[in-house]
Order: sequence, then structure tokens, then C-alpha cells
Amino acid sequence: MSNESSLPSFSTLGIVGTGAMGRGIAQLAAQAGLKVMLFDVREGAVKEATTFIAGLWQRSAEKQRISSEQAQQYNERLIAADDLSDLAPCDIVVEAIVEKLDAKQALFSDLEAIVSPQAVLATNTSSLSVTAIAAACQHPERVIGFHFFNPVPLMKIAEVIPGLRTAEDVTQRVNALGKAMGHFTAQTTDTPGFLVNHAGRAFGTEALRILGESVADPATIDRIMVDQGGFRMGPFTLLDLTGLDVSHAVMESVYHQYYEEARFRPSPLTRQRLAAGLLGRKTGEGFYRYVEGKQQMPDEPAIAPISPCPVWISQDDPDSAQALAGLVKAAGWSLETGTTPTDQALCLLSPFGEDATSCALRQGLNPEQCIAVDMLAGLDNRRSIMSTPVTRTAFIQAASCLLSADGTAVSPLQDSNGFVLQRITACIVNVGADIAQQGVAEPATIDRAVELGLGYPFGPLRMGDHYGAKRIMTILNNLLEATGDPRYRPSPWLRRRAALNTSLTTA
Repeated sequence: MSNESSLPSFSTLGIVGTGAMGRGIAQLAAQAGLKVMLFDVREGAVKEATTFIAGLWQRSAEKQRISSEQAQQYNERLIAADDLSDLAPCDIVVEAIVEKLDAKQALFSDLEAIVSPQAVLATNTSSLSVTAIAAACQHPERVIGFHFFNPVPLMKIAEVIPGLRTAEDVTQRVNALGKAMGHFTAQTTDTPGFLVNHAGRAFGTEALRILGESVADPATIDRIMVDQGGFRMGPFTLLDLTGLDVSHAVMESVYHQYYEEARFRPSPLTRQRLAAGLLGRKTGEGFYRYVEGKQQMPDEPAIAPISPCPVWISQDDPDSAQALAGLVKAAGWSLETGTTPTDQALCLLSPFGEDATSCALRQGLNPEQCIAVDMLAGLDNRRSIMSTPVTRTAFIQAASCLLSADGTAVSPLQDSNGFVLQRITACIVNVGADIAQQGVAEPATIDRAVELGLGYPFGPLRMGDHYGAKRIMTILNNLLEATGDPRYRPSPWLRRRAALNTSLTTA
């Protein structure tokens, strides 16, 4: 539980809106030692919330995570408010109501006439401008964003978002409050999507673009991002879990708030599926079907055994070539070492941001023999391969058999600039770098907030360092050249640090 000795200069916190977010914030505040007054316009909602929270503490006491005395103390800190005016004693009020600007503005205007002039008004908005909400107030300097993530007690992060006129001492006090409630506080500027939702734009939108190009199906993309990329779940599993009614709205909101910035461009696929009611887990079908709430993941196609053939490996990337040569030798297949392959050889390429076709032709190779292997994450886990449109079936089968000889799964893809992992990873890094370039948050805050808020294996800047900024630049530049799409233009933050061969986390 939170350390009450670190309690900042707030003693009574008000909550307006006692849904999932309001309940979670109330729970944390009470555990941090504050009196918590709860108000909701819906009759019976406050009683439901206090009963729910008390039940959580009771179960914690039964499991001996807290004492019965602590549970009782926490319960005594929850106070029901029958009317908005009952919140007058509060020195901070957090609203967690409907995500509509006019509703939040009206609420804060009403609260200004109720609470003391020194009281702070905080909004838990996830997408609306804090500055715009504060514009309806006589004293916008007291208004701040205090954005938690669901489920609040488990997601150990809160974004602290000062508006353009928020007073510095208000920002400091709310930062301290978030820490006293046991959360990492990510201070960010009042920009569309703030920090975490902003940083999360690339994961889903680039996966949808890959799906829209028929490079791979949702299950293949998800498996690659989990097994090769180390993500907790794939983008389509995440979209189904969140629900397209929520995800698509956020995609469009951030895109339009940034005046159609190409990096955030949504996909027509989600609009179409939204119209069809394929929202995800909540409707029993989305990108996957769900039976009694369980995701129905299709089986992977079996890889048929095939007689070994000679293998020739491109030396275009020496490190990749060495790793592939080790795999060939371990499988017991013969390795050709000449400068050019024979007509019988399977040719393995290791492009970054190129498609298999361009990579083969650039090196003067016969594309009928060529298979590209994604070497961004090495060969330790799942392996992704791409064939050209004219690669012979026998060589596709041979590559699948060779690369799975040690029991590692292989995912075949249609020809694509940058495979799946390369494209999504490069876009994540690029968006994170541009967040740093805009000064939305400090580099260390960006990484920690994304790791906590999105569950990525690395924050975007650390991810760039992990794979190498120069390699990410190569992928993006090749994607930009091949497609002409400005969504792939590298951020100045990334470009400069790659040129200097220094860390992306360097401020």
C-alpha cells in the first residue's frame, strides 16, 4: 500500500463520477490517507461504488494483504456526497465523467462556485484538451489533467497534464499526490493523446496497414509481435480486448487533432468492422471469434518435411549472414560459399526496410531462388520469411523446413517492405522520438510511461537503442522511398542521434 508519510498538501479529495475510473481513484486516495468524498448524478451509484471498494479491501484483509484494522480505516475515509455542493470541503476534486468537453466545462464551472479558491480541479480526461476544459473557468490556473489508466489500482501510472495556464505549484502538488497514491507520475504537455495514448498510435495503425496490404493475417501478425518482438499481446488481440468502439474513436481523434498527421492515420478496416458490429471480445467476434470469452486462435499450418538443398547466404549484412550460416550448419544442410549462388541453391537474404524483390534485384540475384529472413530480432525465437512473387514453391518449402529444423516456429509473409516486426517497431520508435522532439515529456518519462501504460517490452526510445538507431533509420528511409508515404519520414530526434551514434534517450 502507499506510504502515507509522503502525503502532499491535500487532505480531502472529491470524486465526481463513480464508474470504474472514479472507483479506482477513490480507492488509491483513501489508501494514501485522504478523506474521499464521492458524488454521482445517478441515484445509487455512490452506494454501489463504496460497497464495491469496501469489498476489495475486505478480500485483501481475508488474504492478509492488509489488516482488518487497515480495511476499517480505509472504509471510514470514504464519504458519500448527496449533492455536488457537499464537495465544498475538498481541496482537490477529480472528475471522471463522460468524455464530452461541454459536460466537463459545465461541471468545473459549477465546482468553482462551490469549493474554496485554493482548491484544485483535476480532470481524468484521456483525450480532451485540459486547456479547453479550463477555458470555461474563472481561474484556469487551478485546473490540471490527472489521467489514470484502467484498472487504476493495477496500472501504476498517472499522467499529470498542466494546461497552458495551470499554475506551477498546482502541477507540483498533483505530481506529489500521484506519487503518494503509489503511482509513477508522467508529467506531459497538453497535446492530443497526451503521452501514453500518443505513443501507442503506431502499434495498431501500422499493424492495420500491414493487414490492409494482405501481408499477413491477424493471427500471424500477433504471433510475430509476441514471439519475435516480446510484446505481451499482439495488436489485434489488443484491439479486440479494448473494443473497436473505443479504439477506432481514439485513432480518429488523435489523427484529426493533429490535423491529419500521416503517422497517426487510421485504417478504413476498423471503420468497416465497427459498422458491422465486430467490436471484439465484448461482442463475441472481432478480429478473432470468442467462445465463452475465450479467444479462438487459428492453428498454424504444418510445415512439410523436404529434402535438403544447397543454401547460399547474401553477405549484404555480415552479422545476419554469420547467424544464418550457423543455423544452416546446425541443420546439416550444405552451404555454398561462392560469390554467386548456383541455380540449385536456396538464396537467403536479410533486408531491412526493403522487400524481398528489391533486395534480390539490387544484388543481381535470381528472385525465383530468393527468400528474405527478418533478422531484426535475431534467430532466437519465431522466424519470419518473405518470398518474392516469383519465388519457386520448392524454395519456399525449403526455407520453411530449414528455419524450423530446430523446432522454432516460422511465419511466412507476402512480400513487404520491412516485414512485420521491422515496420511496427520502426514506427513505434519514430513516434516516440517525435514525442521527445516535441518536448511532450522527458526521454526517461516517455520510456517509463509507455512500459507501464502500454506494457511494451521497452519504451520507444530504449527500443530504438536496443535495435540500433541506424538500423531503425534504414528501415524508415527504405519504407519512405518505396512507398512515398510521409508516415515513415524519420523524426529529427531519431535522425540526429543516429548520425551521432548516440542514445535516443539523450536529451
